[in-house]
Amino acid sequence: MDIYASDDEKGEEIKQWWRDNGRSVIVGIVFGIALIFSGRYWLGYQATLTEQASLNYQQLATLLTEDKKVEANEKMLQLSNEFSATPYAVFGAFDMAKKAVEINDNAAAKIYFRWIIDHAELTGHKSLAQLRLSQLLLAESKFELAFELVNQPTSTSFKSLFSEVQGDILVAQGKDVEARAAYQTAMLTLGQGEPRQSILQLKLDDVAIPQ
Repeated sequence: MDIYASDDEKGEEIKQWWRDNGRSVIVGIVFGIALIFSGRYWLGYQATLTEQASLNYQQLATLLTEDKKVEANEKMLQLSNEFSATPYAVFGAFDMAKKAVEINDNAAAKIYFRWIIDHAELTGHKSLAQLRLSQLLLAESKFELAFELVNQPTSTSFKSLFSEVQGDILVAQGKDVEARAAYQTAMLTLGQGEPRQSILQLKLDDVAIPQ
């Protein structure tokens, strides 16, 4: 706009600019308002979803404490169907798996662990489920399946645990030399001052190479 133009000329330029750009401005404003409201709706929805998932998880924990197996199964089904995107569904699956192991229902426990592996968003949850499932498979002498689970990439915090279970599987197969290497890896990747060091040392001693 020419700063030396008359007021009438300036007014006409503004009108012309509005005729040329007014629709785009209005569309932009409407779109911006829609984004704000949709964002607020999404945040509100997520908060409500998390709150409902938390309540359902608390109810599940109570049912497990009271040994109400049928009701607990129904509540877990609701968590996995309606709230699978929240960590509470994963927490519930871990609790259900733990209860199943306590009553020697390994088949059910394995189902829950596999569900966690398939649905958990956090690497730590997936790794813990892999670890627990591999231990169940080891107890059933399903060595290849168990080893496959703990022979996958994992976070640094789980590397020592994975290597230890690898060693346990190899010992069960009579592969002491390979087991020793796995236990040594577990020892090397162990966090400073962890109490598992003494347990790993005992396992290393059991597969020591005769001098």
